[in-house]
Amino acid sequence: MSTPPLYTNSLLFARLPNLSTPHFLSTLISDAAASTKERLLIILFSPLFKNGAISHTESWDAVQCILTFVYVQATKIAQDADRVLMDVDVLLKASDEEIGEDVLAEMEAVYLVQGDLITAHLPPSLGSLPHIYLPRDPFSHPGSPVVSNGTDNATHNHKSYPPTYPVVALGGTFDHLHAGHKILLSMGAWIASEKLIAGVTDDALLGSKSNKDLLQPLPVRISRILQFLRLFNPHIHYDVVPINDVYGPTGWDPNVQGLVVSKETLGGAAAIAKHREAHSLPALQTFVIDVISSSDAKLEHDDIEMLKQTKMSSTFIREWIAAKKRSEGNQ
Repeated sequence: MSTPPLYTNSLLFARLPNLSTPHFLSTLISDAAASTKERLLIILFSPLFKNGAISHTESWDAVQCILTFVYVQATKIAQDADRVLMDVDVLLKASDEEIGEDVLAEMEAVYLVQGDLITAHLPPSLGSLPHIYLPRDPFSHPGSPVVSNGTDNATHNHKSYPPTYPVVALGGTFDHLHAGHKILLSMGAWIASEKLIAGVTDDALLGSKSNKDLLQPLPVRISRILQFLRLFNPHIHYDVVPINDVYGPTGWDPNVQGLVVSKETLGGAAAIAKHREAHSLPALQTFVIDVISSSDAKLEHDDIEMLKQTKMSSTFIREWIAAKKRSEGNQ
């Protein structure tokens, strides 16, 4: 039996019939990730991703579940193959969107679901690449049908929110940009209509980090964030700035309306709320990346187990790099 080729950079196209977690893509994502060395670009198409088609705040839970599922599937395969630094990018695009040549540069193969009709406007150069077609995962369930006013598994509390917020903020260290970072950044861009502010922890505050000599310099971290965000959504403005405290621009900017945090940084959101109240700044609406919470497990059991096994952590990545360097030094 011949060994399948290993590509440096691969592309995966898939059409989502609704906003249910796309279990039918499991085999396709796994095969594409197993056959890729450096970068896997996954583009998910849906008419629901067209600007104005649905409320982005109402679909918050569904979209973060989709992104988490896809990132975890690909990242787990890469980590199992000891390709911890493999870059995985997941984009959400409208079904009729034009995808530029620059977005798809250096791709060597295209993975698709058999029978999937991709109606986006794609560069002709893709026709010369190998196309690998795989069947839908036979063990997946079809999910619920699309409803016209949103999604079947959105958080009810979000239905009273506006569809998007003009200015949204988030923050983090963003060292060795990984899947967890990209989910956070993607969800910030998902609910922002005009501008996303990303606060990046300055180098001076990172002295206590493990393997601090392997931390990427601030300009590198900022550049990687901008590169990813412009790929995810090129239609809004990005303000990526160094921060020296928990507040960043949320400590003084009255124009911010939304704040995106992870469960681990909810304490920071509380501090920001207290600070803004003390300085007579408008309150922020907080959105939490919480696909697993104490009150509501938004992923199914098997997905939760895979998420637990997948190490989406800058600390883990630095430890892996340090171990590689030690191993190479002992040879």
